Amino acid sequence: MQPISAGFPLVSALMGVPLLTTMAIIAVRSPATALRIAFAGAVLNVALAWYLLELFKSTENGVQLHEQLSFFGMSYSVGVDGLNILFVPLTTLLTVIVLLYTTLTRFATDKRVIACVLAYETVLIGAFTAMNLMQFWLWSLLELIPVVLLSVDAGTGRMRRWVATLFLQYWGSGLLMTLAGFLFLAFGLVGSDHNLTFDWLVLKENIAYLHDETLVFILLLFGFAIRMALFPFHGWLPLLAEHGATASAPVFLVGLKLGLYAVVRFIMPLLPGVAEQWGGFVLALGLASVCYGALLALLQINLRRLLAFAAISQTGLLVVGVFCFNDYGLQGSLLLALTGGLAIAALFLSVGLVYERTRTALIPRLGGLFSRHNSLALLFLVAALSTLVLPGTPGFGSAHLLLQGVLDEYGWATAITLVIGNVGAAFALVWAFYKVFIDRPKRPYQPAHAGYTAAIRTRVLALSCGLLLVVTGYYSTPWLKLIGVATADIGQAYPVHDAESGNEALN
Repeated sequence: MQPISAGFPLVSALMGVPLLTTMAIIAVRSPATALRIAFAGAVLNVALAWYLLELFKSTENGVQLHEQLSFFGMSYSVGVDGLNILFVPLTTLLTVIVLLYTTLTRFATDKRVIACVLAYETVLIGAFTAMNLMQFWLWSLLELIPVVLLSVDAGTGRMRRWVATLFLQYWGSGLLMTLAGFLFLAFGLVGSDHNLTFDWLVLKENIAYLHDETLVFILLLFGFAIRMALFPFHGWLPLLAEHGATASAPVFLVGLKLGLYAVVRFIMPLLPGVAEQWGGFVLALGLASVCYGALLALLQINLRRLLAFAAISQTGLLVVGVFCFNDYGLQGSLLLALTGGLAIAALFLSVGLVYERTRTALIPRLGGLFSRHNSLALLFLVAALSTLVLPGTPGFGSAHLLLQGVLDEYGWATAITLVIGNVGAAFALVWAFYKVFIDRPKRPYQPAHAGYTAAIRTRVLALSCGLLLVVTGYYSTPWLKLIGVATADIGQAYPVHDAESGNEALN
């Protein structure tokens, strides 16, 4: 079959455009010019991501638009398939939205913050499209730079430097475990007439020769669990959400989904047998994360911490879906990662703008904001409903798939537990909406009034996020077609479940 070609290295261009834009922002002196350059580069990348979707053939299996280059004994390998095709456009769209958000804050003239946002986009696209284990790890390591810089420069509160240090400790340990797991994977082929390689395609084709699978699974699972803030490895996220930079929150939350993507990319295809053996343990972690996150969200009086615990609860739901070992669960998790990531990002944006207007994120100090900030209120409400896995809400299609996978694998008790935990987290968000936008404030505060131009940009921001939530939430069929072949290929690799399917077919 004729390989798909864009006529130029499209995947590399998706990384190169924001990288060059970052360099141009640093080079220019005028903040206004820097912001215009940032928007131009971000919009161009959205166009390239759309072209990527147009070229992608959903009926074909394997990596498409594959670019590979070897130099000095190292390999550069990038490409797209059904596992990462949704995350690349999502990252580019959220970058534009974050830049629009930045114009509404005090960081509109801060070149360093603007450059970090574009640099973050480069890192995320590089990690999502990497088809080489060490390449993925290096991008994950580079991700520390924009997160720490944004947290220190654009964060709030006196504890932000301490929080950045804590974040480095958590992610540093996760990166070390991930590195050890990748090294074990690569060296596992050396004794089987294979050269040392970190190429994902080569490892996937030779999984029968791998050694120490259980040790590799534990290292990668715990490393990625820290990355996606799965209970009990979540301690850094509420603190970073409370004291970090809201300007980077939406793109950063897509970075959280990078941990889930890493599980789907590097654990499920390369270690399918061990994943099945440890499925019960991961299920317990996922259920604990769902219930713990929902409970702690209900107890918060700080909006940012509430959103962080809601994200932790959602992470548990996604992990359970991945470890259902069937197409329904995996497809539902990937789609819910898309809609849920958008929803939590929209919530952080609305909360960030509330903070810019009121200089507080404490719920008891807020109230009655609907009349003055109705666009932010509606965005918050739509995003909160998008996290609810009930009929009629955006995202129910993907949640229905996930719950169907859970029912097939684990039964009604597990599915009901997930629904209760999810409803608890969503109730916390709806309660926060009432207290912040409808209820009267218990304590007085001095609101900061936005100008006419800022009000228009706020409405544009709210409308853009709302439309994205509706389109991705209610119209899931096109996205299912993009990921269907890749998820089916992973499902056929599970030894136990594939054998059970074969026995059922024979009977």
